[in-house]
Amino acid sequence: MSRLLYQGVEGVVDRTSELRTQSAQRPLFRVSYSLFPRASVADADTLHEECGVVAVHNHPQASHQAYLALYALQHRGQESAGIATADGQHLANIKGMGLVSEIFTDDVLQKLPGPMAIGHTRYSTTGDSALLNAQPIRVDSTKGLIAIAHNGNLVNLGNLRARLEREGAYFQTTSDSEIIVQLIAHSKAGTLVDAIADSLSQVDGAFSIVMMTRDRIFAARDPRGFRPLSIGRICNQDAPDTIFFASETCAFDLLRAEFVRDVLPGELVMVTEDGMTSRQYSTGVPQSSCIFEHVYFARPDSRIYGRWVQESRDQMGRQLARESGVSADVVVPVPDSGVTAALGYAEEAGIPFRLGLIRNHYVGRTFIEPEQRVRDFGVRLKLNPVRNLLTGKRVVLIDDSIIRGTTSRKIVRMVRGAGATEVHLRISCPPTISPCFYGVDTPSKRDLIAANHSIEEIRRFIEADSLAYLSLDGLLKSVQGEEKIGYCTACYTGNYPTQWVDVDEILPATVSL
Repeated sequence: MSRLLYQGVEGVVDRTSELRTQSAQRPLFRVSYSLFPRASVADADTLHEECGVVAVHNHPQASHQAYLALYALQHRGQESAGIATADGQHLANIKGMGLVSEIFTDDVLQKLPGPMAIGHTRYSTTGDSALLNAQPIRVDSTKGLIAIAHNGNLVNLGNLRARLEREGAYFQTTSDSEIIVQLIAHSKAGTLVDAIADSLSQVDGAFSIVMMTRDRIFAARDPRGFRPLSIGRICNQDAPDTIFFASETCAFDLLRAEFVRDVLPGELVMVTEDGMTSRQYSTGVPQSSCIFEHVYFARPDSRIYGRWVQESRDQMGRQLARESGVSADVVVPVPDSGVTAALGYAEEAGIPFRLGLIRNHYVGRTFIEPEQRVRDFGVRLKLNPVRNLLTGKRVVLIDDSIIRGTTSRKIVRMVRGAGATEVHLRISCPPTISPCFYGVDTPSKRDLIAANHSIEEIRRFIEADSLAYLSLDGLLKSVQGEEKIGYCTACYTGNYPTQWVDVDEILPATVSL
């Protein structure tokens, strides 16, 4: 087993012995770790995307390219990040807790040589061990050395894990990614690409995956296409093209790569020195891509499921104005996710748009509260009202969602406290009434305010003068482009595209060393 690096205040400590198995049987693979841990605190009243993935093939500074791509995808996860590289013979892997820029200094990137790389940035699910499950996972298996990074959640995780353990599999993490590599290691297929296709056909749920061997890159999406994954390219005159994969196309802009296409649902793509090939390992499954990518997760400058996110959010705001317009003096977004929808609302309603709330972009994820508790301190630390724009005004406040409602109430109080005479809250998606099982960290149904209260009850709780949500039909109309995409709307309807299972079967359990 490789050395486990743990960098604390005392420096680097070898903790390999803590993870050694006492099993008499040699496992089908070994999992290697190199981690730089860091503590963090998550915002409990916000939906969190669990991760973003990237891959680079044929670039002399692949680790630096992966670093830049992960930097562009930092919004998809701030708890941990990792990069693995390969040079045809060796496969290196470094990952840790914290932001991409904190983990990957120039000195660290120098330890990741090779023309190929995969990377991962992650928001850890509540209750799991972020240290143990940080990705990519480096696997020494009977099919060879593999590094894997995964975005999403498997919904048949429990059944697969139990079956593999009966077959002799030894698990060292609670990550979905390890389920997939265990399936690859146990596959009776003759080649690695066949073993990967075989393993992916056995899992159900949401996954966009990048994998790397010593000399190849693989990328795949689940048959329903829950999570986005796109292909980019840099054309090289005297050498094979550089191929990229990324969860969002905004990463290609930073790399100066051109967008080629999306990885198709049910498609497995392989890139070698001879070029790019693909195969459909699954067909005939209705597409159900996550609609919340357009509502909140993805950056406005990304092209997701064939449509620019900025266009979708602009249309959400316009549709919201048509459905629930109200007499007002200014339209104010809750930054940053509410800005584009607020622009669309203001233009459609003919009401001036104003940045009446300013976000502090330099607030860390941990901070020291004052000894004497200040009311709504967390929100006040992140947002500050522009009083001269709000005093004496009837305000339409635009936000992307309400989860528990506590943050919305604090923001409404803040705007009213800055002198607004009326505060009308408009939400650019339908009420969230059900948890997500496909890679979004949502509270249980009992903690979702819209699952347990009427809109009028929510309005009274958040202390707004009026409250309205975008209708489901309005949302679906807003996100449709030229390509007719099927969307998953389970968080708004409770109707799941896969067989329903308890959330405890899906989310990783706590692991202690």
